[in-house]
This record gives sequence, C-alpha cells and structure tokens, in this order.
Amino acid sequence: MNELNTTPNMTFLVLGLVLFLGIHSVRIFAEDWRQQRLSTLGEAAWKGTYSLISVAGFALMVWGYGLARQQPAVLWEPPVAMRHAAALLMLVSFVLLAAAYVPGNALKERLKHPMVLGVKVWALAHLLCNGNLADVVLFGSLLVWAVLSFRAARLRDAAAVVACELRNTPASRTIATVGAGLAAWAVFAFWAHGLLIGVRPFGV
Repeated sequence: MNELNTTPNMTFLVLGLVLFLGIHSVRIFAEDWRQQRLSTLGEAAWKGTYSLISVAGFALMVWGYGLARQQPAVLWEPPVAMRHAAALLMLVSFVLLAAAYVPGNALKERLKHPMVLGVKVWALAHLLCNGNLADVVLFGSLLVWAVLSFRAARLRDAAAVVACELRNTPASRTIATVGAGLAAWAVFAFWAHGLLIGVRPFGV
C-alpha cells in the first residue's frame, strides 16, 4: 500500500529531478547545443531561462520529497553503522563545498571542481543511511549526476589544455577552508539539519 500511496508524491519528486538535473546536465550531454543557445539567445536570456528552470525543478524536487517522506515506502533498513559512515562523509562534503568558495586554497587547486565532488560525497552519504524509495530516487539520481558532471568537467579541462602545474597556495587559505567546512558541518549536523529537515543526525 505504501508504494501506491506515494505514487503522486513521487511524481512531483521525479518531475523536479528531471527539470533540475536536466538543465544542469546540458554541459554533460549537449555542450554544442548550449553554445548555440548562448549565441542565439544571448548570455542574459540563457542564464535567465536556466535559472527559472533550475528554481522550478528544485522547488518541485523539495516539495515532492517532503510529501513522499510522509508516507515512506521502505526498501531496506540501514544498519546503525551507516549513520557513522554518513556523518564522516558529510564532514568531507562540507570541506569540499567550502573549498569551492574560499579563494586560493590548495584543495580547489588540486581537485579543480570541489563543488561537484562535494555533491557526490553528500549524495553517497545520504544513500548509505536512508533506505526509503524517495531517498534512493533523490540521492541516487544526484549521485549519478555528480559522477557524470565531474567526468565531463575534467574532460573539458583536458580539452582546454589546463596547465598541470600547481600554483603555490598559502597554507592559511587551505586551513581556513578546512575550518570553514568543519564549522558548517557542525552547525548543520547539530542544529540546522533538525530545524530544516526534521531529522537530527546525532539525536541531540
């Protein structure tokens, strides 16, 4: 019965994923088409269209996921150990996300695309500790997208003949990156996750 009851809610979630990941996958599967649209529409119009589709998809995705969680279809029960693994992976994810924004840090210099890697680790962490159908659909889709997006980005780097030499980056910037990631992880794990999602990872 749970699978039948969640069908309408899953429809909103899937539609949101199609819109959100679809528009974010243009550079993965249709880079030439993207360049044509940029030339035809202009940068401002393309970015406006991109943003509208992204926001609509994200809103549907979040709404559909929230609805599906009210009547979960359980596929499997993750062992308690997976929660600890997920917590550790989330710490790594937050550091990677911080590396995407702190200028001049060594992590970004080496990894090139820490934001996408952060999404990949985040999605994997949530897959490990959640066994409902909506969780598998949402986080599984985002994990697949992140893997493909990172691969496409690295291929673009190679095609652009990105210099392999690493620039010297101040150690203080990298330390600040790690510190910012740890602080953001702590705030989200111990407070914001429970407030926004309704689930407290550490039960406090």
